[in-house]
Amino acid sequence: MVATAPPVTAPVAPTSRSEPTARPGPLVAATVMILVAATLIPLGYVAWGAISIGWHRAYELVVRPRVGELLINTVALVAVTVPLCVVLGVGVAWLLERTDLPGRAFWRPVFVAPLAVPAFVNSYAWVGIIPSLHGLWAGVLVTTLSYFPFVYLPAAATLRRLDPAVEESARALGSDSIGVFFRVVLPQLRLAILGGGLLIAVHLLAEFGAFAMVRFDTFTVAIFQQFQVTFDGAAGSMLAGVLVLLCLMLLVAEAGARGHVRYARIGSGAPRASTPIHLGHNAVPAQAALAGLAVLALGVPVWTILRWLWIGGAQVWNLADIGAALGQTVALAATAAALTTVLAFPVAWVAVRSSGFLARAVEGANYVTSSLPGIVTALALVTVTIHLARPLYQSVALIVFAYVLLFMPRALVNVRAGLAQVPPSLEEASRSLGRSPTVTFLRVTLRLTAPAAAAGASMVFVAVATELTATLLLAPTGTRTLSMLFWSYAGELDYAAAAPYALMLVLLAFPVTLVLLKQSTKVAAR
Repeated sequence: MVATAPPVTAPVAPTSRSEPTARPGPLVAATVMILVAATLIPLGYVAWGAISIGWHRAYELVVRPRVGELLINTVALVAVTVPLCVVLGVGVAWLLERTDLPGRAFWRPVFVAPLAVPAFVNSYAWVGIIPSLHGLWAGVLVTTLSYFPFVYLPAAATLRRLDPAVEESARALGSDSIGVFFRVVLPQLRLAILGGGLLIAVHLLAEFGAFAMVRFDTFTVAIFQQFQVTFDGAAGSMLAGVLVLLCLMLLVAEAGARGHVRYARIGSGAPRASTPIHLGHNAVPAQAALAGLAVLALGVPVWTILRWLWIGGAQVWNLADIGAALGQTVALAATAAALTTVLAFPVAWVAVRSSGFLARAVEGANYVTSSLPGIVTALALVTVTIHLARPLYQSVALIVFAYVLLFMPRALVNVRAGLAQVPPSLEEASRSLGRSPTVTFLRVTLRLTAPAAAAGASMVFVAVATELTATLLLAPTGTRTLSMLFWSYAGELDYAAAAPYALMLVLLAFPVTLVLLKQSTKVAAR
C-alpha cells in the first residue's frame, strides 16, 4: 500500500498472503517443469566442472587473488550502475509524465531509442572518441547509457496508469510536489524499479563485448579469456560458479524487496489525465538535462558510426554480405522472440498466480541461467549435444534454444507485469460462465496481457539481434549475423569496416524500440 502521513486510499488492491492460490493445469505444469529442467543444463555443466576436478582443486581456483579482483570489479559495477539507471529512468519518466515540460511527445521515443544501440556498439563509439577510455568508470558510463531505458519504460507506463486522484488527495492534505513524489508516487513504482533493476543487474553480470572494448575485467570477460585463450575449462567453470552465486544473491534481494503484494485492479482509475506540474523557470534546466542525456546516449554512437562510414567511404559497403547477415539476423531474432514469449506465459502464470518457494524457484531459475555468460551456456549445450544429441549440434534449433535460455527474463518481466494486473476474478467469472480454461485464456488473459507480451517479444528480438558470444559458438556453419561480422572487424581494429554493421544493428533495432514504446503505452492505458 502507499504510505502517506494522512491516510490516502491506494488505487490498487493488494493481494494478501491468505488469498488462495491457483493450481497450474497439467499442460502448464509440464511446460514449466521442462523449462526448469532446461535451465539446469548450464548450471549442471558448471557443477560437473567442479566435481570433475575435485573439491580441493576447485577451492584453490575460487580463493585465488584474481577471483577477489574480479569480484570487486563486478560488485562495484552493479552497485554503481543500477542506482544510476534507476535515478535516470525514474527521473526522465517523472519529467515526461508528470510535468508540463514542452516537447514531451518528442522526448518519449528518444529515451527508448538507446535500447537500439547494443552496449558493445556504445563501447565502440566511446573508444572511437576517447581511445584511452577504460576501467570501471568507462564500464559504468557505457552500460548506464545503454540500460537506463529498462527502468524508464516500466516507470513511465506505471505513472500513466496511476489514478491522479490519489496524488491530488495528498496535495489537498498538505503535501507538496516533492512529498507527493516520495510518499505517494515512488512507492507505487516499486515493482517497475525492482523489475528493471534486476534486469539491468543480470545484463551486467553477463555482458562481455562492452567491457572487453573498454578493457574492464569482470567475471564474464575473465571466463571468455579462460575458455578462448588458455582453454582452462576448470578455471572458467569455477568463475561461472561464483557468478551464479552473485545472481542468487540478487534474486533473493529483489524477492525480499518486492514482498508479497500484487498490484491488480479493474479499469485504469479516473478516466482523465493527471494535472501536470508546472515547472516554470525550471523547464529550461530540465530541457538542458534531457538534451545532454540524449547526446550522451544517442548522439555519441550515431556520430561515431557516421564518422567511420565517412572515413571508410563506399568500399566498406559490401551489400551482398550485409544483406545476407541482415536476413539471417532477422530470421533468428524473430523465431527466438516468438518462442521465448510463448514459453514465458506458463512461467509467469505460476509466478503470479501461485506463491511460496516453488513459485519463486521456478521464476528464479530463468534469471540464474540468463546471468551466466553466453559462452558458458553455449559450451554447456555443445557438450550435451555432442555426447547425448549429436544431430542437434550446430543446428538452428540448438541456437534458438540457447536464445530462449539466455533471454527468457526479458519476456518474463513484461509478461509477469501484464498478468499481475489481470484480476483473477475476471478469469473466475469466465470459468463460472462455462468457458473452458483455454477459451478463458484466449479471450480474457491473453487479450489483457497482449501489450505486455508484445513488449517482451520486442525486447527479446533486440537482444537476439545483438547477441554475440553464444552465436559465435553455436551458429551453424555459414551463419554470419550482423553482430558476428561487426565483432570480427572491430576485433581487428578495422572500425571503418565495422561501421556498416553497427549502423544496420541500430537501424534494425530502432523500429522495434518504437513498438516497445507503443505497447508499453497500451499497457498503461488499460
